[in-house]
Amino acid sequence: MIAILLGPDFINWLSTHWIPNLLFFLLFVLFAASFFGLFEIVLPSSLVNKSDQQADKGGLIGTFFMALTLVLVSFSCTAPIIGGLLVEAARGSILRPVIGMFGFSLAFAIPFTLLAFFPSWLNKLPKSGGWMNSVKVVLGFVILALGMKFLIIPDQIYHWNLLDREVYIAFWIVIFTLMGLYLLGKLKFSHDSDVKHIGVARLVMAILTFTFVVYLIPGMFGAPLKAISSILPPIETHDFNIMAINKETSGYNSPDKKSITLCETPKFSEFLHIPYNLEGFFDFKQGIKCAKRLNKPVFLDFTGHGCAKCKDMEANVWSDSRVLKMLRENYIIITLYTDDRTTLPEEEWILPDAQNGLKRPINDMGRKNTFFQQNEFGLIGAPYYALLDCNGNVPVKQRLLVTPHGYNLNIEEFIKFLDKGIEQFKRRHS
Repeated sequence: MIAILLGPDFINWLSTHWIPNLLFFLLFVLFAASFFGLFEIVLPSSLVNKSDQQADKGGLIGTFFMALTLVLVSFSCTAPIIGGLLVEAARGSILRPVIGMFGFSLAFAIPFTLLAFFPSWLNKLPKSGGWMNSVKVVLGFVILALGMKFLIIPDQIYHWNLLDREVYIAFWIVIFTLMGLYLLGKLKFSHDSDVKHIGVARLVMAILTFTFVVYLIPGMFGAPLKAISSILPPIETHDFNIMAINKETSGYNSPDKKSITLCETPKFSEFLHIPYNLEGFFDFKQGIKCAKRLNKPVFLDFTGHGCAKCKDMEANVWSDSRVLKMLRENYIIITLYTDDRTTLPEEEWILPDAQNGLKRPINDMGRKNTFFQQNEFGLIGAPYYALLDCNGNVPVKQRLLVTPHGYNLNIEEFIKFLDKGIEQFKRRHS
């Protein structure tokens, strides 16, 4: 709906610009503080009272206002959860908000449905007490940790280099360690009840929390942490990477690496990098020029700093030694970031004309690459991988060697995709 009313440029701005991302982060911190008990997010009591009065009328209208009253009364508990999902939806995400809203509504509907069928269960419900506050506090820790991802995106897009990978992981280690201590009753807030003993459920949650902390610790020294790589800053931002130092065992520096000599120094290589020390270009024309000179096919990679699925592909598919070998030896890689906000030299701007339909000049890297993808392939999205022939003065889409490849964590399928591209290139040039 937002894209229809305000256009795709607004969604792109909302998801990549530093101002909305910073506001979203502060909103998550606000929600977390509310769950920690610093204050309560409540609606005016007059609104709740008016709704409650309408509920007494009975019938369908009464039922509606009874449900509305329940929503208003529980606003302080539900607002941070629903608010987080709405923030995700506003930034263009679809699947997670839908699943979150469905789960949230299901969690509310199931108890009332069961109690309607079995009224006697009401007498067996647990009494309200400190356990409810404990649930809120735990959710506060989780919201605080997840809210930090809104700082990653502008940090990468604008190349501030403030939140490197190990700094982000360190924050998570501290947050989840405090959460584990809270579950064990070692950390208390002023409104918490005394924990006389640890229940089984609470102990299990503490064990899982500390297990996750132990899992995070090797990430401070360069471990890939593939399970959560999509929500972490790229490993290239790591300042001290033991995995990179130990090249014989590192998946990021394969022992069979054969470094190619590129035709020239890639533009923007001082702040843009390709995972696993792969060499390549960040400008399409420069990359195609080198591919022609070396007579190699092109691996065109549309990606983004804030693209979680791109990071998933890189961590779980690109990391395979066979994939790395093929990318290093058989292709010229051109990686185009669709969300980078680097201002381009004026001679590289795309100016409005009668054919391109632009209302204003495109003067940054991300919008230029997005415009290129939309014009040449008829779509916008990442990850998107296209294998191209380096020769011929034909439109880019006609240079395709095979059907482009999207998000798919099947390594064998990706290897077949690369193999078919090499075979087709050899046929054209035999």
